[in-house]
Amino acid sequence: MDEMKLTNKVANLLWEAENNKQAIEPITETYSQLEVDHAYEIQLINIKRKLTAGRAIQGHKVGLSSKAMQKMMNVNEPDYGHLLDDFFHKNRSNINLKNYLTPRVEVEIAYILGKALPAPGCTVEDVLNSTEYIQPAIELIDSRIKNWNIKLVDTIADNASSAGVILGGEKTNPRLCSPRLIGANLTKNGEIIDTGAMGGVLNDPTIAVAWLANKVHQFGVVLEPGHVILPGSCTKAFDVKKGDHIIAHYDRMGKVEVSFI
Repeated sequence: MDEMKLTNKVANLLWEAENNKQAIEPITETYSQLEVDHAYEIQLINIKRKLTAGRAIQGHKVGLSSKAMQKMMNVNEPDYGHLLDDFFHKNRSNINLKNYLTPRVEVEIAYILGKALPAPGCTVEDVLNSTEYIQPAIELIDSRIKNWNIKLVDTIADNASSAGVILGGEKTNPRLCSPRLIGANLTKNGEIIDTGAMGGVLNDPTIAVAWLANKVHQFGVVLEPGHVILPGSCTKAFDVKKGDHIIAHYDRMGKVEVSFI
């Protein structure tokens, strides 16, 4: 099978899995010849399908941006996915789990861009200059691969396991704080289940945003004004089920909360 037929076939499998809410076996087990470049091509095939159907790109997310996750996945750099307009939920939303397969939540700081990020050569200073504000966020991730049995190629092809974003808390100028020192804790049904600091994301989440700008530039993509950028989680990912109430509390930046029904 030539490469174009292969990438289209795998994109179709993931497309059907998402739309039918039926997870599939790891694509890396079925098609071991797939590499990272193929995975990004597969991701883009399905993103283009969604754009054709009327969706719009509202931002991007960085995945595998902690050293622990990179070690677990045996990679030496993060990956990325697209955030579409229908991914976004208001703070204190009730999210219906029938729309997902095996959802999990992560604690993040969102960068909302006021100006396009320059690339190649985007720096931390460029990110700070281009960010209108940062804001607490819970990322909802999901996998179209059975039991989260994923390797790097699986998650990249599956849009970096993206599924949703809940923004809340206080909007803050990143120059008036140190993003890497922002701490947060995550509670589920009133119990603290994890704590973290944003410095766990590449030592500074702003570095992850600069990495993303330079990475997507290779594919002719620009991170634009108004885009929401998620640099990665400062906590582990936690499964959620019907009836769960999740709150992420942030140092001096308020909280984000969401319920699952």
